[in-house]
Amino acid sequence: MKKVLFITTPDARPGFGLAGIDQIAIEPHKLEGFLIKAASDPNNGLVVIDERLTAGMADERLREIERTWHGVVVILPSPISAPVEIEDYVSRLIRKAIGYHVRIRL
Repeated sequence: MKKVLFITTPDARPGFGLAGIDQIAIEPHKLEGFLIKAASDPNNGLVVIDERLTAGMADERLREIERTWHGVVVILPSPISAPVEIEDYVSRLIRKAIGYHVRIRL
């Protein structure tokens, strides 16, 4: 069975610990290197990244890593961020799953 990795900021450790979920706490500047390392491990199937860690990483670089990896990368919304456009998030997931851009009307 493939592993699920939760990569968050150090301040999220207590919440994940209370939920009994294993989580890796890193600083934002270490995300790219860690993500490349995680993608090279064939046992990893899903990587969930705290949105606050992606602020210093170019979106194009994140997409490039995701395209070349067999697994799935999901961005976990920050607890202090503004609401994400639902259509944009759903469209990205559908495009990743079927390889085609779909317009969704909500």
